Parts: sequence; C-alpha cells; structure tokens
Amino acid sequence: MIAVKKALEIVKSKTTSLGEKTTKPVEKSNTYRLCEDVFSPINMPPFRQSAMDGYAINLHDNLTYKLIGEVKAGDTIAPTLKQGEAVRIFTGAPVPNTANAVIMQEKVTVNGNGLTIEAQPSLEHNIRPLGEQVKKGDLALKRGTKLTPAAIGYLSALGIKEVSVLKKPSIAILTTGNELIAPGQPLSHGKIYESNSSMLLSALYGLKFYDVSTHKIEDDYNNTFSKLKELIEQNDLVIITGGISVGDYDFVGTALKSLNVEQCFYKVKQKPGKPLFFGKKDNTSVFALPGNPAAALTCFYVYVYTALQRITGEQITELPRIKVKSLSEFKKQGDRAQFLKAIYQNDGVSILEGQSSAMLQTFAVSNALVYIPEDLFHVKINDFVEVILLPV
Repeated sequence: MIAVKKALEIVKSKTTSLGEKTTKPVEKSNTYRLCEDVFSPINMPPFRQSAMDGYAINLHDNLTYKLIGEVKAGDTIAPTLKQGEAVRIFTGAPVPNTANAVIMQEKVTVNGNGLTIEAQPSLEHNIRPLGEQVKKGDLALKRGTKLTPAAIGYLSALGIKEVSVLKKPSIAILTTGNELIAPGQPLSHGKIYESNSSMLLSALYGLKFYDVSTHKIEDDYNNTFSKLKELIEQNDLVIITGGISVGDYDFVGTALKSLNVEQCFYKVKQKPGKPLFFGKKDNTSVFALPGNPAAALTCFYVYVYTALQRITGEQITELPRIKVKSLSEFKKQGDRAQFLKAIYQNDGVSILEGQSSAMLQTFAVSNALVYIPEDLFHVKINDFVEVILLPV
C-alpha cells in the first residue's frame, strides 16, 4: 500500500501524451490542442472596415460635407467620394477607398443632403485597417494552442474549416458484478441498479472526452479475461469498476496479471478508494477503481483525471487545490489519508455528513473534496484545510 502523493507521482510518470494527429472540423475542435501552426489564408479584416455607425468622409478644410449615398454591411460596390463628400455607413461595412475617416453619428448634424461635423477628425479615424487582426500568411495560432470557443470563432472568421489537432484518447468503461442491473428493469431482491458507468461517462463527457464506450460483465474469470484483453487492445485508457478487491468473486486483478499488465501500484493509503489499481500494457493505461460509487468517483477525480490531462498534453494535470478555512469540525479515525465530500463557498468549506464510499447522495450536492493527509487527525472550525475544486 502506497501513499497518495506517491500514487500521483507514479500516474504522472507513467502517462504521456499520445502524440497522434487527427483532423477535426473547426466547430468540433473545442478543448483540442493544435499540433501544427495555423497561418491566416486572408487578411482580417479583409477590407477597410467601419468601426461604428456614422458617416465616412473625404476630409477637407470645412466642417460641412455633402451626403452622396450609403454603405451598409455586406455591400460590395463602394461609391467614389470627392473631397468634402460623405456617405452614411454602418458598423462592419466596407469603407470606400476614397474615404479617410469615419465620424460617429452622435457627432454629426444632418440637414437634407448636408451634414456638419463637430470637429476635424484625424486620418483613418474609426476605420479598422486591412489586416488589423492578422495579415494574410501571418501566424494566426501557434502549435500547442488549446482551442477555446473564442479560438474557434477566430479560425472560422478566417474561413478555416478543419484543423490538425492532437488526438484525444479512446476510453473504455467496464463495470463488473452479478448484482448489477440496468436502470428501468424490475429490481429483484439482491440486485442493485448499475450507476458507475453513467456516472463516469458523464464525468468524461463533462471534460470533453467523447470517444468512450461502456461495457458490463458478470463475475466470471473467463469473461473478465477475454473482455479486458479486447478492451486493452482497442483503447488508450481502460477504466474498470468493481472486482479489484480480494473476494472470491473478484477476478479483475487475476485477469490483469494473466494479461501481463504491468502493476504500477495496487492499494493506496486513502479513504475512500483503498483498493485502487493502476497499470500499463504497452501504451494503454488501466485503472481498476473500487466498485463503491463514491469511492470510484473520488479516484476518478484524483487519479484518472490526472492521467487524462497527461495523455492530452496538458501542463496542469490536477484539479485546482486551494487552502481555505473549514466551517466544520472533523475527527479522523485511522491513519489513512481521506477525501471528504464538501461544499465550498464564500472562501470557506463545509464538510458534509454521509461520507460512506457507497453513498452518492452527499456527493450529488458537493462541489469540492477536502483532503485530509495521513498525519492530520483533527480539523477544528477555522482551521485551514486543502480543498480540491471539482469540475462544474
């Protein structure tokens, strides 16, 4: 049995970026990282553009101008202005090449076909120059950039439809247990509804991992062996829940050993989630989580999350951790580190009742985990504690 800190160090050292490229449509590339520099195929903006609603003018020495027409966004034909002439113009519209300033409409008095401006503007006033954001052929986004909604909008504005990005991992979730049945089926005595697969699938989707499959097997060694062999061969990451303890019907550990999966660690000095397994087979990472739902989700956020960030090339690989005052008193039993379900708000954290590894009711309203290290046994109100902020 190893300490939490050591287990995290092993996960980080044993997981690396896939380094594989794939092509994604720009609109479906959110949270992916570019694996190639992107150069702009156009000037942005592609023409001199009005920065506001007003009047485009060809400057002269007088404050009065003759109004000769109008230019709106999307117009492709621009009027020619002589000195002292103006056109009505709208935000985003192309500024005629013969105009050299735009006056906002609030600073103009219009009388029929004549207009008077309050003061002489400077050249190119309120005009966005050609290529102000980026010029054709210039670097638009560099390799390694993580694509956000703003980046996706930017690339789309440049007319780019596809990008080369780092591949995200293919992930399989395998749940084990004779007692498990699917929600919606009649609940007979001795059976429980299976929740871990939907819970973990939702967590992965929330983190923008969509190449995920779910599988279920009963407690049988041959089925466990063959299904694990298949999933490990076909995926970059395999997450198993249940069957990793030492009961007579826990076959996962034996099957992993028979498949020559390298055991990086098994059992962590923590609560919940002591019977946690992490291993490697070639380039595939394997996590066997406890079957108890709250323990499985805790291990996911602490360890699997870290592995996923490493696999996708992120620099920050753990969920945010902060030190805040505890609004609750807590006395720990035993010498294992603990992850306690909690609510963080207003710079304080409340440790909740119902910390059983089998209970999700408390986890369902939590937004944080309070980490209690091995050598801390008593938390008093207003003591500072370490808090792991969960994804929202």
